[in-house]
Order: sequence, then structure tokens, then C-alpha cells
Amino acid sequence: MQNPVSIFMCGDVMIGRGIDQILPHPVDPHIYEWFVTDARRYVDLAERCSGAIPRPVSFDYIWGDALEILRRLRPDVKLINLETSVTTSEDFWPGKGINYRMHPHNFPAITAAGIDVCALANNHVMDWGYQGLEETLRTLKESGVRCAGAGPDLSSAAGPATVAVPGQGRVHVFSFGDASSGIPGEWGAGKELAGVNLLPDLSDRTAERLRESVRQVKQEGDVVVASIHWGGNWGFEIPPEQIDFAHRLIDSAGVDLIHGHSSHHVKGIEVYRGKLIIYGCGDFLTDYEGIRGKEAYHGDLGFMYFADVEGKTGELEELRLMPTRVRKFQVVRVSGADSCWLRDTMNLQGKGFGTHVEETEDQTLLLRWAQTVKG
Repeated sequence: MQNPVSIFMCGDVMIGRGIDQILPHPVDPHIYEWFVTDARRYVDLAERCSGAIPRPVSFDYIWGDALEILRRLRPDVKLINLETSVTTSEDFWPGKGINYRMHPHNFPAITAAGIDVCALANNHVMDWGYQGLEETLRTLKESGVRCAGAGPDLSSAAGPATVAVPGQGRVHVFSFGDASSGIPGEWGAGKELAGVNLLPDLSDRTAERLRESVRQVKQEGDVVVASIHWGGNWGFEIPPEQIDFAHRLIDSAGVDLIHGHSSHHVKGIEVYRGKLIIYGCGDFLTDYEGIRGKEAYHGDLGFMYFADVEGKTGELEELRLMPTRVRKFQVVRVSGADSCWLRDTMNLQGKGFGTHVEETEDQTLLLRWAQTVKG
């Protein structure tokens, strides 16, 4: 019997701005935000909260405990939402308000974890304009990291990143952005215009168009992932239109797994007709440490998501969730009260979807779901 395809996913990886400043090659720290004009201010806030952060750190520092977990579980595909521009461009987007960028020479911080695919259809990849996007795409290509969701034109932005899994099939990752996540409409790629793969809406018509894109690449044994940046930053409620759209992608577009992100905290998980839908992964690695105001959501807590998917059917066999926290701009494994909060939150938010999690001896969480009959 063929082994399942194992896919690692996580929430937003935002290693520009403050985190870039502690890496070996920080970009000019000047930024054009409403309240902060120096990216090093975010380092100061984190140090006030958690203590001194060494500078410069090694490229693998930011991954912390995640590296050992990745080495041990050895997923076939590692997918992240890279939510920053990778550039030295000074062409910041006027009025954007937030300026995320990391120096291209710091990109080994991504390759240090062996990341295979970066989803780019998000609301920060063009914070530094078209020049910034061009340099971001060039840096990824030169580093050998596949990307989807942004490109020099719509055809490139809308195409998938494809990873061949030896002895099995392929994993195709499509990256989509929705305006509800704060992506400016002007960022949408066009026939001859660089930009992101911006969804016009979450309608049946849009899902039908995506069906044709999937049909062009999917073969027997392939797994198709839709990585979608959608929704606001805070709040556990999942809009009905997101649920309906996710179901349409599975029912009619040939999508096998939905990797949703944008929320700064974890949200409920659904298994629909055997297919995994993560509506909001939560943040995974950010420079928000020390910023006050939304403590009830525990935005510093997140998960490493490890999905085992049956290649022939695309159905979920197992989902492991490894609880994590950001501390000193580094991913650390958590236990105790933090792990309990994540467990209880997932169980509360999963009630409406018929899902819950069970804790193992090593405080890994395993997803459980009610088997549904295909209609």
C-alpha cells in the first residue's frame, strides 16, 4: 500500500521588519508606518517583554525547536505563507501603513528549514512596491524555493508551485488572496501587470474558474492544495462565505486540502468529505512580541500542522498539531497551560464542524473528526 503524502504547514511567517534586524544582513531599518519609523523598535518591544535577544543571530535561530521536529517527522512537502517582501527597495507602497521587508541576503533563514513552497498571495508581499516584488521573486528563484500566488503577470501568479514526491505523485500548491485580508485591489496581477493572485470574490463562478486551473495540472495520485489568505486578523467566527467557498473548491474544483491564513490566532478546523480545511492557521513567526492589546487571543501561540494525505483520494488520514510559541523572535515548543489553552480552543472552535483534538503523551494534538458520507 502506498504511503500517504505528508505536508507541513503553518501560519504566517513574517520575518521582515524586526526579525530582519537581528539577522546577519539587516536592511535599512527606516520604515514609513504611522507610529513607528525604525524597525529596530520592534526588537526593543520584544526584549522588554522576553529579555535580551542576541544580534546577529544565525539563520536557523528563528526556527528554534521547529527544526528538530521537522528533522524527526521529515514531511514530504514544507509549505509556508511568507508574509514579507524580500528586498532592499525603497519604493514603499504609499498609504499602506505597514512596511514588511527582509534583506535578500537573509533569505537563508528560509532555506535553513528546507522550505519547499512559499505562498505569496498576501497583504505584505508588495509593501515595497513593484521593485520589491520583482526582487522577492528573483530571490526565491535563485534560492531554489518554489512560490505561488505572485508573479510578473496573472498567468504566472495564478499558476501552482509543484513538488514531486518520489515514488508517489505530486503536490500542487495554488496561492490565492482575498480582499478581506487587507490586500489592496491595485495589487491584483493582470495580463501584463505584476502582482498577486487576487480572487475577485468567493462565488460559484470563481470556484468554477479555479476548477479549470486544477484540471490542467492534476493527474491521478496528485494532491492539490489551495493556500488562501483571507479574513481579518482577529475573531474566531468563520464567515459563511468562506465555508461555502472552501466546500465548492473541494466539491467541484478538485482541491484536496485548504491551507487558510491571515488570522493572528488559530481558528477552527473542518474535515469536509474527507478533505482537510484549516480556516486560520494563526501566526507562526512574527515580530509582534511585546505589542499589547489582544492578549485574550494568544496570538503568540500557534501550531506546526502535519497532514498525512492519501495520494489517490486526497483524503486526510491524520493531522498532528505541534503547539508552539514565539519567544525572543524564535519558535519554541510549548506545554502546560499554553498547550491546554490551544487544546481547549480547538475543541471549542471545532464543535460546529464535528472536530476535536486529543492530546498524546508528548503533548502533540491529534485531530479527530466524524466520518461523513459522500453525497
